[in-house]
Amino acid sequence: MKYSLFLPATFGAFLALSGVAFAETAVSATTDLNVRAGPGPQYPVIGVIAAGQSAILRGCLDNSKWCSISDSGGEGWVYADYLVGDFGGQQAVLSQRPADSGVVMVERPKGGGDTGAVVGGVTGAIAGAVIGGPVGAAVGGGAGVIAGGATGTAIDPPGEVRTYVVSRPLEPVYLDGEVVVGASLPETVQLAEIPDYQYRYVYVNNQPVLVEPSTRRIVYVMR
Repeated sequence: MKYSLFLPATFGAFLALSGVAFAETAVSATTDLNVRAGPGPQYPVIGVIAAGQSAILRGCLDNSKWCSISDSGGEGWVYADYLVGDFGGQQAVLSQRPADSGVVMVERPKGGGDTGAVVGGVTGAIAGAVIGGPVGAAVGGGAGVIAGGATGTAIDPPGEVRTYVVSRPLEPVYLDGEVVVGASLPETVQLAEIPDYQYRYVYVNNQPVLVEPSTRRIVYVMR
């Protein structure tokens, strides 16, 4: 699916005034990946970059896995574990790129604040981290193989299940990282039952997901 981005004017102004020259490095998503309005799980989802879809890498925060991307639809922030690209002639996951990759370090947008402070002040402290996902195996293989094979196949829930989950929202749990099919949730995250259905659900980073209870693996992300 093609994503559409709507960027706050303040962030666009920041890029224009910073004077940073962005190297146009193409990156591709290894799974359907949220694009957020800012660098952290507390920022709203403003689009999705589909598995195998390419975008231009604009830069990453220093000592962070949050990076800025753009295409003809606009700009946004994504989690580096689920992007691959050519860095110095070598295919690598963005978060595992060589130190001399030449990726530009950018500053956190003004007004977003520190991730922990924002989440702690609004919804409670970050309760852990999303575990794993389609990382690493993406290099040398197809994104579809990773999302549907090595990390588990995404399901297609019936309409009544979607309605049940959306009509019964839960208090969101905020975790470091991003919610993707194949990633797992820590034991501290409580899962809610769905009547007559094998999977359970929870709202992670303010997004409803379906989870296989025995493995705690995300099998579907509702968008």
